Amino acid sequence: MTGEDLIRQFEDSATPVETFHHADHVRLAFEYLCRYPVIEALERFPAALKRFAAARGKAQLYHETITWAYLLLIRERIARAGGAPAWEEFAERNADLLIWKGGVLGMLYRQETLDSDFARRTFVLPDRGR
Repeated sequence: MTGEDLIRQFEDSATPVETFHHADHVRLAFEYLCRYPVIEALERFPAALKRFAAARGKAQLYHETITWAYLLLIRERIARAGGAPAWEEFAERNADLLIWKGGVLGMLYRQETLDSDFARRTFVLPDRGR
C-alpha cells in the first residue's frame, strides 16, 4: 500500500484497529511527514489519530507527548538522512523507533512523566536527566 493510500485509509477510518500496532503508527507518522510540512503534520496526524481512537470508543488512549515525540524524532531522522528515503530503508535504519516497550522514549522520558495525565493531554519536553 502506498503512503497516500495508507493516509487516506486512516483518515477515512477504514484502518482495522486489530492490525494497527506501534510500527504502523510510526509508518503512518513517517508518511505524514513525507507529504506535509512538519507544522501541518503535527496538526493533521494527531487530529486523525484522535478521531480514529474516538470512533472506536478509545479516546482516552490518545497521548499527546508520545505522538508528538515520535513525530519530532521521525522528522529529525528524515532530515539527518538528507530527505525522506523509502519507508523500508527508513525502517531498517531506524529500527529503534519501531520498538514499543522499552523503546526510544524510555531514554528520553521518565516513566512517571509518560504516565501522567498532563503528558497525555499536553506535549512535554524530554525530562530524562533533568
